[in-house]
Amino acid sequence: MARSFDTGIAMDMYDTLDEVRTDIAARLSAAANDRRSAMHSPVVATADADARVMVLRAFDADSWLLRFHTDVRSPKVAVIEADPRIGVLAYDRQAKIQLRLRGTGRIERTGLVADAAWSQSNNFARRCYLGEGPGVAADHPTSGLPERFEGVEPTDDEVQVARENFAVLLVQVDQADWFSLAHTGHRRAVLTAGDGQWISP
Repeated sequence: MARSFDTGIAMDMYDTLDEVRTDIAARLSAAANDRRSAMHSPVVATADADARVMVLRAFDADSWLLRFHTDVRSPKVAVIEADPRIGVLAYDRQAKIQLRLRGTGRIERTGLVADAAWSQSNNFARRCYLGEGPGVAADHPTSGLPERFEGVEPTDDEVQVARENFAVLLVQVDQADWFSLAHTGHRRAVLTAGDGQWISP
């Protein structure tokens, strides 16, 4: 069988739902840990039908929990807090595997997970939370950053004020729709935490 570029797992014509479940977990784990992974930056859609590309920061294979980083001033934060339904779409072009994930999102501004995510970030990443909030109107092209931080890494002291704008988006995956494209015949399966079903593509 052919092997996945990202995971090294054989993926040509799986025959069991357990194999599909393992493939999903392997792909999401690889995506969270390797920026070169095809699924590192999936599309995340909120209940208002708005969608954006986000970087997958972590995946817990036991609980099927995804972690993303966000600015608390982003409009999507209010949307998620009002209606936590989330859709996540990832595609591996080389392996021809599509994942459509449905779940429930929650925003955590403080606590162990948010604090750990902040501490694991470098100051270039933290710098993004120093500027204007996402969606603020401007009369010229702008990064939103204070001018003194354009292309410059702030110090620990300078970036600390940005912590109040930082949060994590946790997505509890309730359902995974796995779709494999193949010239010999496509295959598709839908899995939940404790069940699964092969379905017609």
